[in-house]
Amino acid sequence: MGQSDFSITRRRLLGATSMWALGAPWLAQAAPQGTFIERTLNKPVPGGVAVVDLGEAAQAPRVSLGAHRVLVIRDADQRWKAIAGIDLKTAPGLHNLSVHGAGQVPFQVGSKRYREQRITLKNKSHVNPDPQQQARFEREYKEQMEAYASFRTEGPSNVVFEKPVPGRLTSPFGLRRFFNGEERNPHSGLDFAAATGTQVRVPADGVVSIVADYFFNGKTVFVDHGQGLITMYCHLSAFDVRKGDAVRKGDVVGRSGATGRATGPHLHWNVSLNNARVDPAIFIGTFQP
Repeated sequence: MGQSDFSITRRRLLGATSMWALGAPWLAQAAPQGTFIERTLNKPVPGGVAVVDLGEAAQAPRVSLGAHRVLVIRDADQRWKAIAGIDLKTAPGLHNLSVHGAGQVPFQVGSKRYREQRITLKNKSHVNPDPQQQARFEREYKEQMEAYASFRTEGPSNVVFEKPVPGRLTSPFGLRRFFNGEERNPHSGLDFAAATGTQVRVPADGVVSIVADYFFNGKTVFVDHGQGLITMYCHLSAFDVRKGDAVRKGDVVGRSGATGRATGPHLHWNVSLNNARVDPAIFIGTFQP
């Protein structure tokens, strides 16, 4: 395990002392630096984020989209806002959040076109795995889906992010991807150019929920930031954390690399809300309509 410039003290979840443990769960969720979350994050398109006003109730409303709980935060205007991830397959039109005890709150989803990307891979098994590899992938996929579906009531510390690495963007979110001419799932995150060994920093406080070496993703870290906000970092060359570690914004969780299904060194970064993979560019201020 590598060492980082930020000396990460092992802050195990069960032993960590935090504002959450001290009984102030919403104190950590004030809008960062006075930012109006609605103005910053509201990009209601497939693969985007809908920020929906919930009013000025004394306590945070409990909100769901489909089967999944939705992140709720108090904005700088002191009103509660639901920050809902919109699945890439969502049809444009009117949709509804379910607010416990208050019925349905509608929101509109617009449309967005995503480009295509064609990639040639030398390792043919990363296009068509053999039965043993497919069985491995299915086990790993199940583990990741369980992590994405997690909902901790604590957090998040912030919802406006800095990039996890300083490199330039190489592949945007939502690309229709063709590997060796065969269409596969759309690109579910952002790719950043990053030389092997580049430090990968987490953009918000959280708890490490996965540290694993996967068939397609290579060396992978998941960080659970609370309330269904999950970030994922893959194709790493090394880990700087272990499962269960509590991390702070800016901590190094790993080093970039080219493990798994990768054509060269880079970082693939996912952001998930209420079990929907959404465009990470929204959170770092580089979203393109």
